[in-house]
Amino acid sequence: MNHFRDRIPTLLAISLGFSLLSLCPPHVLALEKYGRPLPSMENPNGREVEESLVAGYLLMGAFASNPSFAARPDNTGLVGMRHMLHLETDLYKQYLTFYTDQNFFSDRTNGWIELSEWDGTYAFTGVLGHFNWRLQYERDAPIDRKGVTQEYADGLVTVKFQAVQDFPWWQRQFPHQNLTAYAGAGLLFHNKNYFARPDNTGRALVRYVAHADLDLYKNKIVLYGDVNMFTDRDAGNQASPTELDWIVGLAVRWRNMEFAVYHEQDQPLDRAGLVQKYLALQLRFSFDVSKQDLGIGLAQPASGGQ
Repeated sequence: MNHFRDRIPTLLAISLGFSLLSLCPPHVLALEKYGRPLPSMENPNGREVEESLVAGYLLMGAFASNPSFAARPDNTGLVGMRHMLHLETDLYKQYLTFYTDQNFFSDRTNGWIELSEWDGTYAFTGVLGHFNWRLQYERDAPIDRKGVTQEYADGLVTVKFQAVQDFPWWQRQFPHQNLTAYAGAGLLFHNKNYFARPDNTGRALVRYVAHADLDLYKNKIVLYGDVNMFTDRDAGNQASPTELDWIVGLAVRWRNMEFAVYHEQDQPLDRAGLVQKYLALQLRFSFDVSKQDLGIGLAQPASGGQ
């Protein structure tokens, strides 16, 4: 009985993690345009992050069904394809890491191929125990025509748990599965046209995030969900969410490759308005480059001369 009571907090935490995947009705699903919500992948060479000079991934996605997800920041067009490059480098033992995401979108109403939007993200992030912090700048701009440019800088703090590491009994009960979840909040301290609702009204101020990865089998099959909420700095209550974005997806991996299917929707919370949603198919290829790969820091052979 005492053993069961000891597990109650753990079971509540697990329940919270699963709740992230079923938080909203089935027609409400969403994702930030950058790559943060994607499930983490191990480095293909099995190295620790600090052993890699640069790690990252290449991504290509096709929006198989897209009735309303816009292809430019001014909400014109409909996204057809997504191309993305993610790069990161550990600056100091994971306490300080730099990463950048470069996202490119095409407009399916303009032939699918020609790029219509470029979202550039640059950030410093770090890990301290169960806490993660992030300082990020993002700029979203049209490529094929003049139009609205969205730009912001924010700070974010989240708290994270991993079942395998934090709950000793988990690995005994579920040796091939894991549950990772985090939640937190951030402040957009600089904001140029980064809106508080999908219909491009208001200006975002506070960001609330929650995320869960349910590893179904040895990090080869992963069910994941991500929730983002924004508040409006021009509203009477600046802490009350005005937009909800969330996503549910399923990823299957083999070596350094991943295939994922996911469904997204962004919707206003405080009023009626535009709802953006889509269903996408996605391929991702991870990579890492170490100093050893580049021959940096290798010991020189001793000279055999007298």
